[in-house]
Amino acid sequence: MPHQMSKDTIPVRKGEELNLAELEKFLREHIANLPNSPLEILQFSAGHSNLTYQIKVGEWEAVLRRPPLGPVAPKAHDMEREFKILSELNPVFSSAPKPWLFSNQPEIVGSPFFIMERKKGIVIDTAFPEDLPITKDLCQNLSKIMVEKLAELHAIDYKMTGLGEISKPQGFMERQVHGWIGRYDRAKTEEILVVEGLKKWLVDHIPVKYDSAIIHYDYKFNNMMFNDDLTEMVGLFDWEMATVGDPLADLGVALGYWIQSDDPEEFQKGMGSNLTTREGFFTRQEFIELYAKKSGRDVTNMNFYLTFAYFKLAVICQQIYYRFKKGQTQDTRFASLNNKVKILIEHAVNIAYSKL
Repeated sequence: MPHQMSKDTIPVRKGEELNLAELEKFLREHIANLPNSPLEILQFSAGHSNLTYQIKVGEWEAVLRRPPLGPVAPKAHDMEREFKILSELNPVFSSAPKPWLFSNQPEIVGSPFFIMERKKGIVIDTAFPEDLPITKDLCQNLSKIMVEKLAELHAIDYKMTGLGEISKPQGFMERQVHGWIGRYDRAKTEEILVVEGLKKWLVDHIPVKYDSAIIHYDYKFNNMMFNDDLTEMVGLFDWEMATVGDPLADLGVALGYWIQSDDPEEFQKGMGSNLTTREGFFTRQEFIELYAKKSGRDVTNMNFYLTFAYFKLAVICQQIYYRFKKGQTQDTRFASLNNKVKILIEHAVNIAYSKL
């Protein structure tokens, strides 16, 4: 009988296969009572960063995460750190999946990796499931869930977890702004006229005072899983960027992915998903207002955080494009990312000089 794929998985992409025999041997050594069936592997299609697989032995299912192929930036894609984050978070924030095993034995899948629980539900990427009636109320409720979950995460006392030990809350925004400017400069492939002015504006506007909270830092639809009628967020994934830092930077990142129908057409096209332009979804301003109400935080400086979020997103795209240009990855999805970088940087400049 053919293996049934769930809506979020695809056959493993060419060149990204795992060593079945080694992995099965490892699983049988470390997980008790695995069924006596062969190991089956599929890949999760969303995401451009770490490689994530569904692994299945009979009725037993789990998820395996490993870094991308090719050279990776120092400190990036740190599987052990992400495993630690989930170990600390899962007991206090149930949407974070429970991690089971970490291994830094590269002979098993070619790199360090970890295995975590497989949550079941619907991942919304660029479109809604075809069989679901999409109403204004549904879109409004999804917006509300997203804001409330983010505020819930930021309300956790990080001192009650071990996350303070792997984070440096002091000087967070200063390091972020200078760090991402440095990453841009190292991955630069072409001249974008307005970028120097943008970098200077960001440095000049770094907030002096801010809170510290546990932040996800890549908070967007395709990192979430909802129950079947989209009334509850059952999973939040991709915690590799998570740390203890400024919660408004996390809100900025979430809004950086949030498109509204009056955004410039070129910007909407460049972002690839205009899901949140549907009727019922919050505007960015409504998102900010509800967050302020739920969290009690002062959000008057949000245009700095949103400007920084667009710049940071531009740098991430630039780093991926740089790897493509240097031949370190052959994935043709990345061939035109330089256009997206330019659109994001120009948009960041517009936001910097506007009032939200």
